[in-house]
Amino acid sequence: MNSAQSTDKWFQDRAAQQIHMEQLKRAERFNGRAAMLGIVIGVLTEALTGAGIAHQIGLGALVDGYAACRTQFLPFCF
Repeated sequence: MNSAQSTDKWFQDRAAQQIHMEQLKRAERFNGRAAMLGIVIGVLTEALTGAGIAHQIGLGALVDGYAACRTQFLPFCF
């Protein structure tokens, strides 16, 4: 491989790497914004309904079991 071909390959590899990093940044930015939106919606729903976020997503029994365990209503803790 001559130097022109190796230089071209280096530029192509570098361009591909930069494109990948930009795509990764966009995906991470979207995920972060979606998570922030989900938390805000969960808090607003909790304020309106009184049901906590764990209850909203179906983990209420687990949280209630932990509360019962902490208050010694259950003979065992999980």
